[in-house]
Amino acid sequence: MPLFLSSGDVLADRRFDFARELLARGEAAAAAELLLQAVELAPHFASAWFALGEIRADRLDDRAGAIDAWRRARAADPADRHGAGLRLMRLGALELGAMTPAYVTSLFDQYAPRFEAALLGELGYRGPELLRDAVLDVCGAGRPPRFGQVIDLGCGTGLVGRLFRPLAAALVGIDLSAQMLAQARRCGAYARLVRADLVEGLAAESPAGADLVLAADVLIYIRDAAPLLCEAARVLKPGGLLAVTAETHAGDGVALTEGLRFAQSEAYLRDELQRAGLEVALLQHASARTEHQAPLPGLVVVATRP
Repeated sequence: MPLFLSSGDVLADRRFDFARELLARGEAAAAAELLLQAVELAPHFASAWFALGEIRADRLDDRAGAIDAWRRARAADPADRHGAGLRLMRLGALELGAMTPAYVTSLFDQYAPRFEAALLGELGYRGPELLRDAVLDVCGAGRPPRFGQVIDLGCGTGLVGRLFRPLAAALVGIDLSAQMLAQARRCGAYARLVRADLVEGLAAESPAGADLVLAADVLIYIRDAAPLLCEAARVLKPGGLLAVTAETHAGDGVALTEGLRFAQSEAYLRDELQRAGLEVALLQHASARTEHQAPLPGLVVVATRP
């Protein structure tokens, strides 16, 4: 279900609910009219403004109207829990920038109960397996490697942790979503779980204390990878590894995809890893998930701290 923030006005909320029913029946124009009535009753009704923007953009081919509605949604909720800013970026009405922590938290707190079923069952997700195979490849043939402390960034429900637990003496999971961490706690793979922004969470870790840092589908939520990569380099021991998956694109730099995720070009990632003081040991083009029944272009990268 889409995020809903009550307006505090019962009549406005009822109009919002009825608008959703009309939209489900294919009556987009009537739904938009009801949402306009809702925001007349409650001018700061962020959920109604956001939904109105979606209808105007996706159903009514009204780009200017969608931009206006999403701007009003952001003004009504400066934390931007709906992600109106991302929609404005996609339309070129706002400069490309970071996702707000409140948006990411709201997204994954809602997503947590069905996260694994959706990701594995519907999207064919294989990011953890790509990371494991890449790390084993870099470590070479023979017995599986044994790492001391392993840090799992954006650990989510523990998909990566469960796969890497046999290779680690101690796993630390960091995630911004309390609901995701609650799911991860149940899997029993982690010695320690930390609720924090990923850069801030890494900054609290001891320097040169980790043998391996993992980030499966984390960069897709990060506009500027530099702070995260620099902190990852700081916490790694000499010879330690950073392994990441990312979405990619054929252009330069960072792009916001149709799915409202960030995609990094290969050149961008190579440059940022080098600036962070890390050396690329492996870089492969590999898709971690599908979208609309087609594999998304992706990268799996393993870098080492000299």
